[in-house]
Amino acid sequence: MLFHRLFNFLLSIVGLLALVACSQTITEQADASSPPDITVQGATATLAADELPYEISLPPGFEISYYARNVPNARSMALSPSGTLFVGTRTEGSLYAILDHDRDYRADEVITLARGMNSPNGVAFRDGALYVAEINRVLRYDNIEASLPDLPEPVVVNDSFPNDRGHGWKFIRFGPDGKLYVPVGAPCNVCEVNDPYGSITRMNPDGTGLETFAGGVRNTVGFDWHPETGDLWFTDNGRDQLGDDLPPDELNHAPQPDLHFGFPYCHGGTIPDPEFGDERSCAEFTPPAMPLGPHVAALGMRFYTGKMFPEEYRHQIFITEHGSWNRSTPIGYRISLVRLEDNQAVSYETFAEGWLRGEEAWGRPVDVQVMPDGSLLVSDDFAGAIYRISYRS
Repeated sequence: MLFHRLFNFLLSIVGLLALVACSQTITEQADASSPPDITVQGATATLAADELPYEISLPPGFEISYYARNVPNARSMALSPSGTLFVGTRTEGSLYAILDHDRDYRADEVITLARGMNSPNGVAFRDGALYVAEINRVLRYDNIEASLPDLPEPVVVNDSFPNDRGHGWKFIRFGPDGKLYVPVGAPCNVCEVNDPYGSITRMNPDGTGLETFAGGVRNTVGFDWHPETGDLWFTDNGRDQLGDDLPPDELNHAPQPDLHFGFPYCHGGTIPDPEFGDERSCAEFTPPAMPLGPHVAALGMRFYTGKMFPEEYRHQIFITEHGSWNRSTPIGYRISLVRLEDNQAVSYETFAEGWLRGEEAWGRPVDVQVMPDGSLLVSDDFAGAIYRISYRS
């Protein structure tokens, strides 16, 4: 009797272990009875296009849904002509490729291309190659889509950037001049800096010809070029520790090289810095095109170039506000819209909000990407997701 009890006990343990192993296999290979999720193979993650957990307020006619889930720490986005969405991260150290096989504007597969990278926040795509900006260098992965799901060996484009982690993560994009624009943030809250700190630099696609394009920039994590004039516009995060309401974040306009936007001497175009403001006058610098909310952490920005949204949105600027971290009353955690008339910023309004509930945030928008059908993707590094905003008349 004792032998039979012991045998049955051991048999139940073996069965339990088998059940656990089976459940792990199902988790990695997706449940066939679930909604049309994504099969996970190797380093792939499971996605599901269900409703957001809380309501996001949008203007009438607009809708928001998940484009992709399980994209931990999703930050900057770059879209290839064939539709592969590449996504960088800041704290996760991962690099993703998100695929929409059936072109229904709902992701079918998210591939983790790499782990353990040095804050690969910035991504850009050109001539079949993916450019990735780590803290101190820019890498290039040639013919990357032919290598998926693997990552080809990188080419080091330029490794001359500083190693400072404070404001060292980078947003990168190719400008209409064919050059790659790479910002270098100030490694401090506020301090006097020398090149390349506190600037937006640019270089040739092969890494040669590195030069400073704009100075006096504390920390920009988003920029774009006006689709008609070709002028550069960019966000900049204001300094901290001047109270809840000072200084504003900034939307800046750089129609030419060699402009200085004030940091660290002047903030928001009119506010002398308490420590450095006596050294130079605010009148010496280029003021912001539009002051934004204080401490909203304005990050990604794009001119809307699609045709899905009403005409009033065409060539207007969408800005993701990541949200304040040290303000007594939180602010931001939304998508704002800056309207332009005659190439001048004339208004600043909230377009989408709801990621902040009371004083608790469940999401933090980071970057925006206009899709070929005119919908707008939004990355969220806190929720680990990519949203899609669409419009129905």
